[in-house]
Amino acid sequence: MKYSIIKSCTVGPTISDEQFIPEHFFLYLITGSMLVYDGNREYKIQPGDYGIARRNHLTKYNKNPDNGRFEKIVIFLDQPFLQAFNDEYQFYIDKEKPTDAIITMGKNPLVLNFIQSLTPYFNDQGKIEADFYNIKRKELLLILLKEQPDLKNILFDFGKPEKIDLQAFMNRNYKFNVTLERFAFLTGRSLSAFKREFQQTFNDTPGSWLMEKRLREAHFQITKKGKKPSDIYLDLGFEDLSHFSFAFKKLFGHSPSTLKKDGN
Repeated sequence: MKYSIIKSCTVGPTISDEQFIPEHFFLYLITGSMLVYDGNREYKIQPGDYGIARRNHLTKYNKNPDNGRFEKIVIFLDQPFLQAFNDEYQFYIDKEKPTDAIITMGKNPLVLNFIQSLTPYFNDQGKIEADFYNIKRKELLLILLKEQPDLKNILFDFGKPEKIDLQAFMNRNYKFNVTLERFAFLTGRSLSAFKREFQQTFNDTPGSWLMEKRLREAHFQITKKGKKPSDIYLDLGFEDLSHFSFAFKKLFGHSPSTLKKDGN
């Protein structure tokens, strides 16, 4: 990766739409707001808020521009960088890690000064070139660890996800549009073990179970909450409305657009 610090602006890039976070990253919101959901809770991020999005977690987000503007600072904290940093500074994990995908942090003048110090380094594309990004990333990390020392238990844990309760995880995260390989990885299993244990747990294949679970949730949201199919299909893990409508009709025998909220 040539650049590891990105300033989002009208000509800059955006955060990936992927619902899986492959590497930790620091986010500072400048303009606009965001709603982020991680399967457990929803986070509302406002201008001036910042925190860490954790690797090996699932998230969905909705951006809300302010008068057409949505700007943020994103700084990636990838594994090779963090390993090199920890080799130098020798932090040791000593506490159990939290489960949240987003680590929110309180306002700190050092962080605000750091954000302002980035301005001279941005080029015309809103990026900081490789000659400077490692220096600035190291500076940021020292500030964050001074502010919140327990971050070491998250940032310097280089292991893979451990085996967890399959049923609880899938019932909490079935709405995320990721591959079976990703679900298997996040539950600490090989794909073959995931499929085998899934069949034993749910008496169904993962693909079939996910489809029916999402469609029954769609039926509930339309008939009980008055939601429109066009407003929910993406949030339920479908990539396009036509596929959602086809699958819905196949299961229930009628199109989702023909349903109305109960009592109407």
